[in-house]
Amino acid sequence: MRNKILFFRVLFSVCLLSVLCFQLSAQPLELSLNRTIEIASDSSLQAFIAKNQYQASYWAFRSYKAARLPSLTLSMTPIQYYRSIVSRYDSENNLDIFRQQQSLYSYGNLSIQQNVDLTGGTFFINSELGFIKNFGNDILSQYNSQFNSVPFQVGYMQNLFGFNSFKWDKQIEPLKYDKAQKQFLYDREAISEISTQNFFNLAMAQTEYDMALDNVASSDTLYRIGTERQKIASISKEDLLTLQLDAVNARNTLKNAEISLKRAMFAFVSYLNLDKGTTVKLVLPGRPKDMEISVDAALAHARENNPDFLGNKQNILESERNFDQAKKSAHFDASFSASFGLNNVAGSFMDAYRKPMQQNVVSIGLSIPLVDWGVRKGRVNVARNNLNVTKLSVQQREVNLEQDVVMTVNDFNVQQDMIRSAEEALKLANMAYNTTKERFIIGKADINSLTLSLNRQNEAQKNYISFLQNYWLSYYKIRKLTLFDFERGERLSLNDLPIGHSYQ
Repeated sequence: MRNKILFFRVLFSVCLLSVLCFQLSAQPLELSLNRTIEIASDSSLQAFIAKNQYQASYWAFRSYKAARLPSLTLSMTPIQYYRSIVSRYDSENNLDIFRQQQSLYSYGNLSIQQNVDLTGGTFFINSELGFIKNFGNDILSQYNSQFNSVPFQVGYMQNLFGFNSFKWDKQIEPLKYDKAQKQFLYDREAISEISTQNFFNLAMAQTEYDMALDNVASSDTLYRIGTERQKIASISKEDLLTLQLDAVNARNTLKNAEISLKRAMFAFVSYLNLDKGTTVKLVLPGRPKDMEISVDAALAHARENNPDFLGNKQNILESERNFDQAKKSAHFDASFSASFGLNNVAGSFMDAYRKPMQQNVVSIGLSIPLVDWGVRKGRVNVARNNLNVTKLSVQQREVNLEQDVVMTVNDFNVQQDMIRSAEEALKLANMAYNTTKERFIIGKADINSLTLSLNRQNEAQKNYISFLQNYWLSYYKIRKLTLFDFERGERLSLNDLPIGHSYQ
């Protein structure tokens, strides 16, 4: 008997624990606006895309920096065996004959190169070693095996009048990386802006659902009161039918609000990359503190920090580079190269490095276009026109961007007063509805007054959320356009973001 009692107690405890765990897991996740932005900035797909785009730009800049440093290259042909029938001249018989040829070949080259940004030339140091072994009975013994060595060779190659890509890369690549850093911050603020939009979309859906629930309960209560009052002829049958219609409409409105809430919840949870079954309960932010942003200050920060302004500079530089390349390609080209070194050939490895001979090479090359039927001239004109189009397009984009900054700041500065007005209107609407409802219950207010009061209360509640939404959307849009935190008075920086060691 005691064992049965103990068994049922344990079973009851397990069931109770399961129910409690289910209730805890079913509780909605409460999120504030700040917490929503934190989750989106860390876990959303858009955040992952922004991080990977920045990482790609980071490694591209690392590659550019590495290309400016000396490079050490080892080129080798460890072994090459050659056997074939070749044509050879027989001097004794004064005729060409076919002979079999066999050879074994090896080669190695160790080279150091350094690009010179100022001139566009390349400085190099080489060291080479080659070996060849010939097979055959008719080959002289001194040519059976040979080593060819170049202990060292120092040289310089330079395009005299041509296009210097190193000089342009030195201007463009650091600018591209600076733009990539600011673009990453811009994308983070864009995530904050989209998160804010989704947050208030869900907040509005939840508010409308809560209002629909309250409206169903209130309309049912008023309809029951109206039924009792109609029995004593306190209200007309038409007013009772109106109350009944309000109750039916309230239930229909609740169903529509429930559908809208599910859609907003799914969009919100999907953007934050949370589990699709997560239920969220939002906590609306309170009234923001008073903050006035100067239009001139916002414009100055936008010109300095916005990646679009840097992108415009990059576009102009790239167009100028293309024009410079086309212009210099239209004229004759000249190249210069000079080298000094030592080399030797011997039958053994050690002898190949004894008493090497001096090796000097000086070369000047010319390429002069004589007749091309205007091809080069056409390329120059195309590049010049593209440069002009780029400059005009940049001016138009900058005007539009500055206009966007000005309008957003002006909207932000008036939102705080509108929130205060909406908050006061909501309090008054709640008081008016409660008063009208009480007066209707005691028979001192009619149906039209009650309906009008309810509509005003619902409208005031939605207006308050809408003004909060506009305020925070303007706030994060200003941060995105200027990459400046006006609340703390400092510029946004990558050092403030947990983007990992691989990005540093």
